[in-house]
Amino acid sequence: MKKMLTLCALLLGLTAAAQTNFQTLYDFGRGHFTTTLEGFHTDAGGNTFFFIDVDYASKTSPTGAYMEIARCLNFWQDSALAPLSLQVEYNGGLGLGYGINHAFLAGADWFLHSADFRNTFNFKLLYKYTIAVPVKVPLQFTFVWGINDLFGLRGVRFSGFVDVWDGGGYLTALSEPQLWYNFGPHFALGGEVELSYGFVSEGFKALPCAGFKWTF
Repeated sequence: MKKMLTLCALLLGLTAAAQTNFQTLYDFGRGHFTTTLEGFHTDAGGNTFFFIDVDYASKTSPTGAYMEIARCLNFWQDSALAPLSLQVEYNGGLGLGYGINHAFLAGADWFLHSADFRNTFNFKLLYKYTIAVPVKVPLQFTFVWGINDLFGLRGVRFSGFVDVWDGGGYLTALSEPQLWYNFGPHFALGGEVELSYGFVSEGFKALPCAGFKWTF
Protein backbone atom coordinates (compact mmCIF):
# COMPACT_ATOMS: atom_id res chain seq x y z
CA MET A 1 0.00 0.00 0.00
CA LYS A 2 2.85 2.33 0.70
CA LYS A 3 3.67 4.59 -2.23
CA MET A 4 6.86 6.00 -3.47
CA LEU A 5 6.24 9.63 -2.42
CA THR A 6 6.46 9.12 1.31
CA LEU A 7 9.50 11.27 0.89
CA CYS A 8 8.98 14.89 1.52
CA ALA A 9 12.03 16.57 -0.01
CA LEU A 10 11.70 14.96 -3.44
CA LEU A 11 10.76 18.16 -5.23
CA LEU A 12 12.66 20.68 -3.07
CA GLY A 13 13.91 23.49 -5.24
CA LEU A 14 11.43 23.10 -8.10
CA THR A 15 9.47 26.16 -9.15
CA ALA A 16 6.07 24.65 -8.34
CA ALA A 17 5.15 25.39 -4.74
CA ALA A 18 2.31 22.88 -4.64
CA GLN A 19 1.20 19.79 -6.49
CA THR A 20 -1.61 17.30 -5.95
CA ASN A 21 -2.33 14.18 -7.96
CA PHE A 22 -4.85 11.33 -8.01
CA GLN A 23 -3.80 7.84 -9.12
CA THR A 24 -5.91 4.80 -9.96
CA LEU A 25 -3.95 1.57 -10.30
CA TYR A 26 -5.09 -2.02 -10.84
CA ASP A 27 -3.07 -4.44 -8.70
CA PHE A 28 -2.65 -7.60 -10.78
CA GLY A 29 -1.14 -9.51 -7.86
CA ARG A 30 -4.00 -8.81 -5.44
CA GLY A 31 -6.75 -8.51 -8.04
CA HIS A 32 -8.25 -5.15 -7.10
CA PHE A 33 -8.02 -1.40 -7.70
CA THR A 34 -6.25 1.09 -5.43
CA THR A 35 -6.67 4.84 -5.54
CA THR A 36 -4.10 7.28 -4.17
CA LEU A 37 -4.47 10.96 -3.39
CA GLU A 38 -1.14 12.63 -2.74
CA GLY A 39 0.01 16.18 -2.28
CA PHE A 40 3.29 18.04 -1.99
CA HIS A 41 3.57 21.67 -0.81
CA THR A 42 6.61 23.87 -0.20
CA ASP A 43 6.99 26.99 1.91
CA ALA A 44 9.70 29.12 3.50
CA GLY A 45 10.15 26.62 6.33
CA GLY A 46 10.41 23.42 4.29
CA ASN A 47 7.77 21.19 2.72
CA THR A 48 4.86 18.89 3.51
CA PHE A 49 3.95 15.65 1.82
CA PHE A 50 0.94 13.37 2.32
CA PHE A 51 -0.84 10.51 0.62
CA ILE A 52 -3.91 8.38 1.26
CA ASP A 53 -4.33 4.92 -0.30
CA VAL A 54 -7.74 3.26 -0.52
CA ASP A 55 -8.20 -0.38 -1.61
CA TYR A 56 -11.30 -1.74 -3.37
CA ALA A 57 -11.22 -5.53 -2.96
CA SER A 58 -15.03 -5.54 -2.63
CA LYS A 59 -17.53 -4.44 -5.28
CA THR A 60 -19.70 -2.69 -2.70
CA SER A 61 -17.31 -0.62 -0.56
CA PRO A 62 -13.67 0.24 0.19
CA THR A 63 -11.82 -2.49 2.05
CA GLY A 64 -8.75 -0.74 3.40
CA ALA A 65 -7.05 2.62 3.82
CA TYR A 66 -3.55 3.78 4.62
CA MET A 67 -2.04 7.24 5.04
CA GLU A 68 1.29 8.92 5.52
CA ILE A 69 2.03 12.55 6.25
CA ALA A 70 5.54 13.97 6.50
CA ARG A 71 6.95 17.39 7.25
CA CYS A 72 10.49 18.38 6.28
CA LEU A 73 11.87 21.36 8.17
CA ASN A 74 14.46 23.52 6.42
CA PHE A 75 14.87 27.12 7.60
CA TRP A 76 18.39 27.34 6.12
CA GLN A 77 17.57 26.96 2.42
CA ASP A 78 20.00 29.75 1.42
CA SER A 79 22.99 28.29 3.28
CA ALA A 80 25.58 25.61 2.55
CA LEU A 81 23.39 23.15 4.50
CA ALA A 82 20.43 23.63 2.15
CA PRO A 83 20.39 19.94 1.08
CA LEU A 84 19.81 18.86 4.71
CA SER A 85 16.28 18.80 6.16
CA LEU A 86 14.87 17.52 9.43
CA GLN A 87 11.85 15.27 8.98
CA VAL A 88 8.91 14.11 11.10
CA GLU A 89 6.36 11.62 9.81
CA TYR A 90 3.25 9.63 10.76
CA ASN A 91 2.03 6.37 9.16
CA GLY A 92 -1.07 4.28 9.86
CA GLY A 93 -4.14 2.60 8.42
CA LEU A 94 -6.75 -0.12 8.61
CA GLY A 95 -8.33 -2.96 6.67
CA LEU A 96 -11.18 -5.42 7.04
CA GLY A 97 -10.59 -7.02 10.43
CA TYR A 98 -7.10 -5.64 11.03
CA GLY A 99 -5.24 -2.43 11.73
CA ILE A 100 -1.91 -1.02 10.64
CA ASN A 101 -0.26 0.18 13.82
CA HIS A 102 0.56 3.84 14.39
CA ALA A 103 4.15 4.59 13.39
CA PHE A 104 6.07 7.78 14.19
CA LEU A 105 9.33 8.66 12.46
CA ALA A 106 11.89 11.43 12.88
CA GLY A 107 15.30 12.03 11.39
CA ALA A 108 17.22 13.65 8.55
CA ASP A 109 16.89 13.94 4.78
CA TRP A 110 19.71 14.75 2.34
CA PHE A 111 18.63 16.03 -1.09
CA LEU A 112 20.69 15.83 -4.30
CA HIS A 113 19.74 16.96 -7.78
CA SER A 114 20.99 17.61 -11.29
CA ALA A 115 21.75 21.19 -12.32
CA ASP A 116 18.29 21.63 -13.86
CA PHE A 117 16.46 19.76 -11.01
CA ARG A 118 15.02 17.26 -13.50
CA ASN A 119 16.75 14.38 -11.72
CA THR A 120 16.41 14.24 -7.94
CA PHE A 121 17.63 11.91 -5.20
CA ASN A 122 16.86 11.75 -1.48
CA PHE A 123 18.63 9.82 1.26
CA LYS A 124 16.82 9.54 4.59
CA LEU A 125 17.78 8.07 7.94
CA LEU A 126 14.85 8.02 10.37
CA TYR A 127 14.19 6.79 13.88
CA LYS A 128 11.00 4.71 13.68
CA TYR A 129 8.68 3.88 16.56
CA THR A 130 5.72 1.62 15.82
CA ILE A 131 3.24 1.15 18.67
CA ALA A 132 3.13 -2.44 20.04
CA VAL A 133 5.82 -3.69 17.62
CA PRO A 134 9.06 -4.57 19.47
CA VAL A 135 12.17 -4.12 17.32
CA LYS A 136 15.91 -4.52 17.78
CA VAL A 137 16.93 -1.65 15.51
CA PRO A 138 14.36 1.20 15.50
CA LEU A 139 15.66 2.79 12.30
CA GLN A 140 14.46 3.16 8.72
CA PHE A 141 16.64 3.93 5.71
CA THR A 142 14.92 5.40 2.66
CA PHE A 143 16.23 6.22 -0.79
CA VAL A 144 14.04 8.09 -3.32
CA TRP A 145 14.70 8.95 -6.94
CA GLY A 146 12.95 10.84 -9.72
CA ILE A 147 14.30 10.92 -13.29
CA ASN A 148 12.57 12.86 -16.08
CA ASP A 149 12.90 12.16 -19.81
CA LEU A 150 14.46 8.76 -19.15
CA PHE A 151 17.02 7.79 -21.85
CA GLY A 152 16.20 11.04 -23.62
CA LEU A 153 12.54 10.07 -24.15
CA ARG A 154 10.55 13.24 -23.55
CA GLY A 155 7.61 12.77 -21.17
CA VAL A 156 8.88 9.53 -19.62
CA ARG A 157 9.41 9.67 -15.85
CA PHE A 158 11.07 6.95 -13.79
CA SER A 159 10.65 7.34 -10.04
CA GLY A 160 10.40 5.30 -6.90
CA PHE A 161 11.66 4.56 -3.43
CA VAL A 162 13.38 1.90 -1.35
CA ASP A 163 12.58 1.51 2.36
CA VAL A 164 14.52 -0.81 4.68
CA TRP A 165 13.56 -1.22 8.34
CA ASP A 166 13.16 -3.64 11.24
CA GLY A 167 9.67 -5.11 10.91
CA GLY A 168 9.67 -6.69 14.38
CA GLY A 169 12.94 -8.53 14.79
CA TYR A 170 13.43 -9.24 11.08
CA LEU A 171 14.61 -7.28 8.05
CA THR A 172 11.84 -5.73 5.94
CA ALA A 173 12.35 -4.05 2.59
CA LEU A 174 9.88 -2.40 0.23
CA SER A 175 10.39 -0.70 -3.12
CA GLU A 176 7.90 0.66 -5.67
CA PRO A 177 9.59 1.74 -8.92
CA GLN A 178 7.13 3.62 -11.16
CA LEU A 179 7.26 4.38 -14.87
CA TRP A 180 4.92 7.03 -16.32
CA TYR A 181 4.39 8.58 -19.72
CA ASN A 182 3.03 12.12 -19.37
CA PHE A 183 0.45 13.40 -21.86
CA GLY A 184 1.00 17.07 -21.09
CA PRO A 185 1.04 18.54 -17.57
CA HIS A 186 -2.09 16.82 -16.19
CA PHE A 187 -2.45 13.20 -17.34
CA ALA A 188 -0.09 10.22 -17.36
CA LEU A 189 -0.33 6.49 -18.08
CA GLY A 190 1.94 3.92 -16.52
CA GLY A 191 2.28 1.83 -13.43
CA GLU A 192 4.53 0.38 -10.79
CA VAL A 193 5.89 -2.87 -9.41
CA GLU A 194 5.72 -3.45 -5.67
CA LEU A 195 8.87 -5.32 -4.68
CA SER A 196 8.94 -6.49 -1.08
CA TYR A 197 10.78 -8.76 1.31
CA GLY A 198 9.21 -9.62 4.65
CA PHE A 199 6.44 -7.05 4.10
CA VAL A 200 2.96 -8.32 5.11
CA SER A 201 4.05 -11.91 4.34
CA GLU A 202 7.31 -13.85 4.46
CA GLY A 203 9.73 -13.99 1.57
CA PHE A 204 10.06 -11.95 -1.61
CA LYS A 205 7.11 -10.73 -3.69
CA ALA A 206 6.74 -8.76 -6.92
CA LEU A 207 3.27 -7.31 -7.60
CA PRO A 208 2.75 -5.31 -10.83
CA CYS A 209 0.16 -2.52 -11.13
CA ALA A 210 -0.99 -0.37 -14.05
CA GLY A 211 -3.24 2.68 -14.38
CA PHE A 212 -3.38 6.44 -14.79
CA LYS A 213 -2.45 9.59 -12.89
CA TRP A 214 -4.22 12.96 -12.93
CA THR A 215 -2.26 15.95 -11.66
CA PHE A 216 -4.31 19.02 -10.80
